[in-house]
Amino acid sequence: MKAIILSAGQGKRLLPLTAGRPKCLLEVQGKPVLQWQLDALMGAGCQEVVIVVGYGADQVEALVAQRPDKDRIRTFYNPFFEVSNNLASCWVARSEMDKDFLLLNGDVVLQEGIVARVLQTSDRPVTVTIDKKASYDDDDMKVRLDGKRLARIGKDLPAGEIDAESIGLHAFRGHGPQLFREALGRAVRAPGGLERWYLTVVAELARTHYIGTAYVDGLQWAEIDTQEDLTHARALVEGWQSSLSPTAARA
Repeated sequence: MKAIILSAGQGKRLLPLTAGRPKCLLEVQGKPVLQWQLDALMGAGCQEVVIVVGYGADQVEALVAQRPDKDRIRTFYNPFFEVSNNLASCWVARSEMDKDFLLLNGDVVLQEGIVARVLQTSDRPVTVTIDKKASYDDDDMKVRLDGKRLARIGKDLPAGEIDAESIGLHAFRGHGPQLFREALGRAVRAPGGLERWYLTVVAELARTHYIGTAYVDGLQWAEIDTQEDLTHARALVEGWQSSLSPTAARA
């Protein structure tokens, strides 16, 4: 399995913390967000990881160079990162979508076990990982379900139509990579394509294809968009570490 991490953005809502480094390198309990992601992916059996970089690319590459598994990790530069959204990062890296792969947003910290669960339950060409909570805010990527099938996804779903939210981790298997590549090509050619989120492409695919979902109930994760999110992520990870043995917690 290959994994692609989208880490080209600066994270302007986290300024001044991101004034000199991308948000994927912000520290959460002693390790950068990207480090947590790489450890989670490799620990779940991913054989190669591609990181789409942009802002602070040299810093990301320096982190990768220090890892013992650096030969299994490579970066892919998005030259449009200052004027585009993450659909462009996907399009730039479309050549890497040549076989089964996971797609992960670069601002998500995942508890151990989430990646493995997705790999075990993603039996559709495209699978969106979801979680549920009591209420949703404007920035959540909300999901409407039809059983386990994805019916709709977007930030603007009406309150009465929300069943869950996307956590920013997706699996593409079988002919899923080809479906996604072709849909990306259509989307980037459309007016305003560079300003779109890649999940708008998944939303369009859901109209004509069965898009599956993987529910990660009982496991924790955190998306980091604001300083409040960062504080929340640090508290979550502190809880994970306290449940480990002293040796494992230092790893």
